[in-house]
Amino acid sequence: MTSTSAEQMRAWRGPALFSFGFRPFFLFGAAWAMVAMLLWLPALAGALSLPSRFDPVSWHAHEFLFGYLGAVLAGFLLTAVPNWTGRLPIVGWRLAALFALWVAGRFAVLFSALVPPPIAPVLDLAFPVVLGGLILREILAGQNWRNLIVLALLVVFTLANALFHAEAMTGGYPAQGVGLRLGLATAVMMIAVVGGRIVPSFTRNWLVKANRPARPAPPMQRFDKLVLLVTMAVLAAWVYRPFAPQTGVALIATGVLHLARQGRWQPHRTLREPLLWVLHAAYLFIPAGALALGVASITVAADAASAQHLWMTGAIGAMTMAVMTRASLGHTGQALAASRATVVIYICLFGAVLARLLSPAHSAMSHVSGMLWLVAFAGFVAAYGPSLLRPKLGK
Repeated sequence: MTSTSAEQMRAWRGPALFSFGFRPFFLFGAAWAMVAMLLWLPALAGALSLPSRFDPVSWHAHEFLFGYLGAVLAGFLLTAVPNWTGRLPIVGWRLAALFALWVAGRFAVLFSALVPPPIAPVLDLAFPVVLGGLILREILAGQNWRNLIVLALLVVFTLANALFHAEAMTGGYPAQGVGLRLGLATAVMMIAVVGGRIVPSFTRNWLVKANRPARPAPPMQRFDKLVLLVTMAVLAAWVYRPFAPQTGVALIATGVLHLARQGRWQPHRTLREPLLWVLHAAYLFIPAGALALGVASITVAADAASAQHLWMTGAIGAMTMAVMTRASLGHTGQALAASRATVVIYICLFGAVLARLLSPAHSAMSHVSGMLWLVAFAGFVAAYGPSLLRPKLGK
């Protein structure tokens, strides 16, 4: 019987892809972000009709938020929870079965117009439900109560996905529905919680290694907890009443609080390390999105959809890419150093955000944004895929 994560991974004789949770979900999550964009761009141009019960915009939003992000969350949690609880990771055929459930959900949603109506929601929701059950079991067994908040956010994220499906099945437009806003708000809250732990911690480790005297504020101090409580309340208001002037004012105040929070992490001292500055840049989209959405709630002149993409493409896209690149390097036995390809990936992703912001004034920018997104995720698959498919170096 194996007693450590390393021993369990060495005992696995199947494909290296299923030797740790981050491997299949990071690699194929990125691949799906690329494939979904390849389908979305011709659908946006009217050149392709998707065989989904979702309208094209809703399918696009769902597969990024609940499809792609669902995979990255699984990869992150299945890798982090063993560190949190001291228990063994899920590997081998159990991991392969969970991954197959995620794949089934993607096909079910894409081809939902060709199957009975309940099939797609059931298959799509089965994955986060099973994942949540596995995470709950590990947290309870390891008595790791402080991370129950992450599980709670996963539960809300799953409920948001169910609501998205319900809105679609009742003839609504889920791309602008409560389910999408609840899912997006939950994702932003996850970044605020998890990012608030890892960004200052990684920054401190790098500053110590570089023999620099500056130190970021330790994570999860009283101010951080206050910011998180305010953020939770304001996001709930945004989900319920997104265009109320009071919500707009609260969003702007929340953006200012997050700017103050991030300023305590010494972001300006990380510009020489791409694996660090990308984390800070990704987190910056939380206050940027809150400020932009706040303005959009107060004045009709602002574009709410573009403001919302600061959270969708910016905070979620950039933070997940930052985590995937860093974790893939570290857990495959490589040095924590960004290659030129990695820097190009980051630049393309931020370029996609900028192009999306310009798209209301220049319609072609939507396609430019999509192409930059494609290059970023194709770059991840090409640069990191080989190491995710082979055993860990030094194993």
